[in-house]
Amino acid sequence: MLYPTDDQEKLIQAFLETNDITFLKEDEEKLPDYVLAGIKKGQEDIQAGRTITLEEFKKRLSSAR
Repeated sequence: MLYPTDDQEKLIQAFLETNDITFLKEDEEKLPDYVLAGIKKGQEDIQAGRTITLEEFKKRLSSAR
């Protein structure tokens, strides 16, 4: 999988076509709405100060087991 710039993409595509190499170009897919909603909620939590340290997270994780 490649993530080229626009100029690099044109060069790669020209190279592949010139050498008769089959390729598949897929556009990036949009993230599902539930993922975008989760990201937004997380960002809102951070802005509201609802955060914990990594150590606190580890403690909570180990006590949940």
